[in-house]
Amino acid sequence: MTYQTLISASELKSRAQYLNIVVVDCRHDLTNPAYGREAYAAGHLPQARFAHLDELLSGAKTDAAGRFHGRHPLPDRQQFVQAMRDLGINNDTQVVAYDAHGGMYAARLWWLLRWIGHSDVAVLDGGMAAWQALGETLTSEVPEAAVPGNIQDLSSLVKTVDAQALLDNLKSQTLQVVDARAPDRFRGENETIDAVGGHIPGAKNRFFKDNLQADGHFKSATQLREEWLSVVGDPQAAVMQCGSGVTACHNLLALEVAGLPGAHLYPGSWSEWSSDPQRPVATGN
Repeated sequence: MTYQTLISASELKSRAQYLNIVVVDCRHDLTNPAYGREAYAAGHLPQARFAHLDELLSGAKTDAAGRFHGRHPLPDRQQFVQAMRDLGINNDTQVVAYDAHGGMYAARLWWLLRWIGHSDVAVLDGGMAAWQALGETLTSEVPEAAVPGNIQDLSSLVKTVDAQALLDNLKSQTLQVVDARAPDRFRGENETIDAVGGHIPGAKNRFFKDNLQADGHFKSATQLREEWLSVVGDPQAAVMQCGSGVTACHNLLALEVAGLPGAHLYPGSWSEWSSDPQRPVATGN
């Protein structure tokens, strides 16, 4: 049995010894990039390895021509494959990603592995809190360097769109854009991260935290399906975005859990879109 969306803490505990598994700590703080590594050093799941959002799960913000592609653009594909090999991941490895933030960063690794064609990756439902709720302890012991894995760059299991496609969509209206940011930022209020507040015209707002129960676990597949079908009629014609392409992956994961696969990711998201004054901006609801 493999896990391709979520894995519970109890399943991880009971099956870890039977699975060819690599656990990856994805904790991060957008306002304090050092937080994740410091938190990992203070205590993490046994045998977990660390992946930094800025260093491993993102690429260069500008290309060779100096064009800005957002605060967390996709990493170079081959460099990402090599990074996964360095973590000891093989083609048949079950990867489990976790954080302490409702899965908002772990979902990025989940999506990126699917981007290179690796399906056996799951987010720990409830994160570190769920693991500790079982009475399991954390460790500050760093595992030995992994034996390099052999994961390959395979056909992608996900889809993306770029800014030009969304500019074209302003006329065609063939794609439904969904913004994962908090409602106030979507409306253009309290914007403290990007230079311009607002959203892509025509976008709907589905705050990624609405995918979660009060205890930080994902809502049931049935509830997620019901809620998401009120947002997007056809997931295949939907685009998920956020501030920089990170929490949009949380919405993509929720859609998969709900049995509504096929939505696209706009990796540059609002940080890229709003950087060009020629692109239109909407505010309010």
